[in-house]
Amino acid sequence: MNSLNGRGSGPVGLKGIRQYGPLLPALGLVGLLYGGGLLLALAQSVGLYGLGERGFTLQGYGELLRDAEVGGSLLLSLRIALLATGLALLLGLGLALLLRGVGGWAIWLGQLTLPIPHLVGVAGMLLLLGPSGWLARLAFQLGWIASDQDFPLWVNDRGYVGVLLYWLWKEIPFAALVALTLLRGMGSELEQQARLLGASAAQTFWYVTLPLLRPGLLATGILIFGFVFSAFEVPLLLGPTYPRTLPVLIYQRFTHINLEQRQQAVALGIILLAVSAAVVSLIGGLFAARVSFLQLPFGSAGRSPWRKP
Repeated sequence: MNSLNGRGSGPVGLKGIRQYGPLLPALGLVGLLYGGGLLLALAQSVGLYGLGERGFTLQGYGELLRDAEVGGSLLLSLRIALLATGLALLLGLGLALLLRGVGGWAIWLGQLTLPIPHLVGVAGMLLLLGPSGWLARLAFQLGWIASDQDFPLWVNDRGYVGVLLYWLWKEIPFAALVALTLLRGMGSELEQQARLLGASAAQTFWYVTLPLLRPGLLATGILIFGFVFSAFEVPLLLGPTYPRTLPVLIYQRFTHINLEQRQQAVALGIILLAVSAAVVSLIGGLFAARVSFLQLPFGSAGRSPWRKP
């Protein structure tokens, strides 16, 4: 009866239909485009669609498993994404804590990098950090280097320093903005109560502030990781020709003159998606397990962790 009179609490009731019904056209369109593209890629990766093969085959995946370059590119992409995500969250949280009690001008200044397109940011990074860029010219004018060959190679380097610097420049303000929004939304009452109960500033942050921020920071980290791990244009323009990240390797094989490599490129795209989903699921699972443990009777001792017995 509840579902008939519109008072049902579940999504099957009329209330749920009225609440989620307006989203169905947009969700259906996104599902059709994304799901259709994914199914098409899966079919092409196993030889059911495309040039050449006209039957089911896992030859493309088998060749990728025997390709040492694929494993190296995958590990390189994971290393860059995890390092950029961790540093962006850490430095972004620190920046948010510093800006917590500052006026709006500082917050506005910290958001200047957010609307800048990636291609524009990459061009600026090349002009700033390139061997003939502004910093190299300034160092030459100051007598610190004898020629541009003496300037450290920060872009197109095998260590991907320029790529990492770009991601930090781009993602630290984003992480700081999210953390600052969370800090202002939760207020300061719980932190003040913890200080009154005898907690130090570090204990208050560790036991009160950080647990409240953790869900939002986790979501932010997942967004940053997914974007950095699958990014193509930044490592293509700021990275070296070898070793290559996985998205760059996918692009080069997809556009290769040998059309047989297109099946491998599509299979690599499926692997990229699968690895991204696996890492995100692992992070989410570890977070959920930690939350469940802390909710157990022996996980919370029933008293403040900073109080002496």
